[in-house]
Amino acid sequence: MPPAEKDRHHLSRRGFLGGVTAAGAATAVSAFPGAALADPLAATSPLFFGRVFQLPPFATASPALQDAMREIGKPGGLMDAADPLQEGPVRLITNPELSPNNRDNPFHTAGTTFFGQFIDHDFTFDQTSTLGVPTPPETTRNTRNPTLNLDTVYGGGPVGSPELYDTADPAKFRVESGGQFEDLPRRADGVAIIADPRNDENLMIAGLHSAFLLFHNKVVNFVRAQGTPSAQVFAEARRLVTWHYQWIILNDFLPQIITFGIVQDILNRGRKFYRPPAGQQFMPVEFQGAVYRFGHSMVRPSYRANLAGDAGKPFFGFIFDPAGLGQADPVDLRGRARAPRRFIGWQTFFDFRGNQVTAVRPNKRIDTHISTPLFNLPLAAIPSGDAPTALPQRNLLRHITWSIPSGQALAAAMGQPPLGPEVFPELRQFNLGLDSNTPLWYYILREADVINDGIALAGVGARLCGEVFIGLLQLDPTSYLSVNPNFRPTLPGRTAGEFHITDLLTFAGVDPASRGQ
Repeated sequence: MPPAEKDRHHLSRRGFLGGVTAAGAATAVSAFPGAALADPLAATSPLFFGRVFQLPPFATASPALQDAMREIGKPGGLMDAADPLQEGPVRLITNPELSPNNRDNPFHTAGTTFFGQFIDHDFTFDQTSTLGVPTPPETTRNTRNPTLNLDTVYGGGPVGSPELYDTADPAKFRVESGGQFEDLPRRADGVAIIADPRNDENLMIAGLHSAFLLFHNKVVNFVRAQGTPSAQVFAEARRLVTWHYQWIILNDFLPQIITFGIVQDILNRGRKFYRPPAGQQFMPVEFQGAVYRFGHSMVRPSYRANLAGDAGKPFFGFIFDPAGLGQADPVDLRGRARAPRRFIGWQTFFDFRGNQVTAVRPNKRIDTHISTPLFNLPLAAIPSGDAPTALPQRNLLRHITWSIPSGQALAAAMGQPPLGPEVFPELRQFNLGLDSNTPLWYYILREADVINDGIALAGVGARLCGEVFIGLLQLDPTSYLSVNPNFRPTLPGRTAGEFHITDLLTFAGVDPASRGQ
């Protein structure tokens, strides 16, 4: 039985569950024989990227290495799932057998991907390095604060970022209408007025950002109803929003992607590798440039955005489709556009249970096959606005940028048995030793597939992902793990003392019942 199999019994199709229980702790990895523990005294800074392991890069930077990364990640190459896009967005959802290389994950719902993207934008943003050009991370600015504090939503607050807030009630965000339901506030040219422009890259993450704006506004009403003094309303609402968001990450999202057992092992036995001193938490490039990009493998080629938004019919679309370029109401699900049908019906993305259970759709599994539309991104979906437009090429070239060690080297440093060259026979053709020194992103995708059948991260990927998430929460003096580790959600949800993503969407008023569709 694979290591994740027992955890799998505690997962549900709800999205970031409520059904992972303490029984999953039996699968915890509690020891790393021969592991090289990180030096807790190495100087780091929240302002810059950094490294967890002082190890050599997976290969020496060279034109041949750049060419190999482009070849592995090219359209139609090793990583392309070869989804038959000619079948159209609807059939690729209703007939999963059309994409045999792109298997569904029955334990994740489709929204897991986009909540993960929303989190990513909350703690990392590299705006200066160049793909494929070696760059020291320790001198490269992370323009996001490496904490899970929703600065991508709040910006500088009502005083520092007044354009984000309602002029009639500055404790609340501006929210506009897209014609039927909520939309991000936009300039006349359609550009979203939000703290992080990346949260308008696609319709799903724009919908999540809008939901968080509404969630905050409803929490403002909640704290006012409790008699909170006016001068404290915004700060108290922000604290509640942020702590409930952090609770969802730690109790729902992380168990889904790394298994409950690994989460509990890190919480109970401590971090072994990501160990910066207090006040020196940083974003490691092993995580930012490789491990946390596992979510790209979970993206579906197409989605049903909503059930009745397109003149009473469902709105289906590819996540990206070149035909959408220049259209006022694009045929695909790209962001940066407003039209009445461009909103999210969340019952497709998260399991609200009851009569909505048949609407929810699964994610794709974590493996080295990436949905075909991600090999032809719109330039507007790339923060730097430049080529290459194949997302896997960009991810692999970033390993050269940051001089990221191989997956095998990290496994050895963490005291884990590395995957052998026989697991990567397709990489031998490049004659660069990539089957034995594999780019970390490719390695952790294959690791998840081989060990956990693509259901969740495993080994190196799971441990490093969990330590960074939990470490950033533990090292943030304002997080609930630091201020009140025994905190339980206080906002109303389906179950008292718990709060899941479906509870957040319901409280925000964007759930299916509130929409009436």
